[in-house]
Amino acid sequence: MRFSKLLIPTLKEAPKDAVLPSHIFLVRGGFIHQVASGIYDFLPLGKRVLDKIRTIVKEELDSVGCQEVQLGFVTPAELWKKSGRYEKYGAELLRFSDRKGNEFVLGPTHEEMMVELAGRFVSSYKQLPINLYQINLKFRDEARPRFGLMRGREFIMKDGYSFHTDRDDMVREFELMEKTYRRIFTRMGLDFRVVEADSGAIGGEGSKEFMVLAESGEDTIVICQKCDYSANIEAAKRAEPENVPEAPEARLMKFYTPEVTTIEELESFFHVDPFYLVKSVAKRALYDGGRSEIVLFFLRGNEELQETKAANSIGANELLDVSEEELEAAGIVPGFMGPVEIKRDISTQESDDTPYVIQKAGMNAKMVFDESLKNASNMICGANVKDYHIVGVDLSVLKDLDFEDLVQVKKEDRCIKCGGKLDYTKGIEVGHIFQLGTRYSQPLGARFLDKDGKSKPFVMGTYGIGVSRLLAAVIEQHHDERGCIWPSGIAPFEVVVVIGNIKDENQVSAGEKIYEILKKRGVDVVIDDRPERFGFKMKDFELIGFTYAVVVGKKLSDGKVEIVKRADLGRIEADVDEAAQKVADMLL
Repeated sequence: MRFSKLLIPTLKEAPKDAVLPSHIFLVRGGFIHQVASGIYDFLPLGKRVLDKIRTIVKEELDSVGCQEVQLGFVTPAELWKKSGRYEKYGAELLRFSDRKGNEFVLGPTHEEMMVELAGRFVSSYKQLPINLYQINLKFRDEARPRFGLMRGREFIMKDGYSFHTDRDDMVREFELMEKTYRRIFTRMGLDFRVVEADSGAIGGEGSKEFMVLAESGEDTIVICQKCDYSANIEAAKRAEPENVPEAPEARLMKFYTPEVTTIEELESFFHVDPFYLVKSVAKRALYDGGRSEIVLFFLRGNEELQETKAANSIGANELLDVSEEELEAAGIVPGFMGPVEIKRDISTQESDDTPYVIQKAGMNAKMVFDESLKNASNMICGANVKDYHIVGVDLSVLKDLDFEDLVQVKKEDRCIKCGGKLDYTKGIEVGHIFQLGTRYSQPLGARFLDKDGKSKPFVMGTYGIGVSRLLAAVIEQHHDERGCIWPSGIAPFEVVVVIGNIKDENQVSAGEKIYEILKKRGVDVVIDDRPERFGFKMKDFELIGFTYAVVVGKKLSDGKVEIVKRADLGRIEADVDEAAQKVADMLL
């Protein structure tokens, strides 16, 4: 290819709304062009990178027996209603009707469509297992599209779906896809981690995310400093603490605490470690069908609520903040909420010395407790009475409490796998694999006949890769202040032959010769034959990020050319007759 014939509209200035390096350099380098909020055109260079990424994905998937299909971008809404996701997916699902009033959605993912396909054409266990995938356009109506390709509304995704006779075979395929994804991202030159993850709106029994490590990543990853444990903050778990603070000693009773409403104020008032305080967090939970309720989540005072965990613990689609007025209307006292109430033991004569007994609070709200509160004693919590707390609380005496993992793992917490210290890093999600089970096949009626002739729902897995997002993820990890640094496997061109002075016939002749030899050797090469200044051409080389540049310039008079490596801008000289072979060898 000739640079002079390519549409590569490089820019000196970054877009006003661009803050991430990938957004800045993909626009400035002429890879993409924004046409609407969250919607981008791929220009020739961007399309070349996109195709190379697609080729790597396809080669690896096909090598393990996956089969490519292509499903409709527009999906009948009826399928989403049957699966229960029509309402659960929320406002990001773009719904519309055609001229006849038929309801459709623009697919952000295609579980329903692929299940319908398998249910129609796969009817016997003899046809299983089967893994079908597509690399296709998707649409998610993001409320705040930003960061270029990182969080757009329209995007290209690889989504695959496997169908099995039983769970064991599904887990086998899940593990095979994990290995396959590792090879895919390794071939792209990415530093990534595979982390335990929340299944979100997709649902299922378990999932893993593939995270490209980058400080600009939107996701917080919890990693162990000692072993290979890693998890998204929304799914991370931790071991119980080794060193527990000394417990306060107090008889069960109400204590007057005027205007003491926060954990910090309670810690100071009682001179007690927040480990022994019960934190109460009120939320309004939204469910399918528009139903909602107030839920009180209880955890230790030194912890923070992880809202995704909390929503999952009760099967809610979303958690919203609750106003003081809403709490009061439900009989809940803001600032003094607690999980228990106490009363005098009526089996003895009531007096000031009559002991208290504890019981579950009788509030008009659902209550969920963090696992760390199971059998907790010597606790202090709100009394559900203004200006009062209860001390000496022993939760082990209560029955039928709902315990779940609710807390956000912190730095320095202990690893659940090896006991080492946990830390945070940032990552960009580029892949996600799920163990679905019968989450979609059961409600959509997709079934097969087993070897005994019995009808059973397919056991499924699903596997996604953000293909267009990978362009941004690669640049977030591979760039410098000058521009992109593409790994050779996905660079728009591996080599650019730069003719320093297009008016110099000797430079033109030598450059053309090197260009033709590289083409014959199968190198993906472009020649910069533009009538531009040498410095301008080199700035474009640095901005666009070709893997190598062969510079045919003033040193040609000595029979030499320069080979420049984009990654570190290191330069070596080579004889003009050996340059093509030398750079071809460097690409191996």
